[in-house]
Amino acid sequence: MSGPDPSLAEGSHRSDIALRLQGITKRYPLVLANDHIDLEVRWGEILALMGENGAGKSTLMKIVYGLVSPDEGSIQVDGQLAKIHSPADAIRLGIGMVHQHFMLVD
Repeated sequence: MSGPDPSLAEGSHRSDIALRLQGITKRYPLVLANDHIDLEVRWGEILALMGENGAGKSTLMKIVYGLVSPDEGSIQVDGQLAKIHSPADAIRLGIGMVHQHFMLVD
């Protein structure tokens, strides 16, 4: 996706949904981290993602931010299919991430 659509007025959007995840699945050799997750976040909405340790929250956020690739599913940003292969892709789409742990260097 490139920059904003010039035909849209500032502050308007193609869709009421800012971010839509559909059927997001991520498998690791011995773990099913995310099992067909559907999630919608509307413009201006604040959402808390909560769950037990190991529930897949961090994996899901890493998928949205491009640090991990899903095995299945799709991501839409403002109603448009998004291919997020890296944090740079996410940032171009207006998606940022504040990490729980310091991530500047290994």
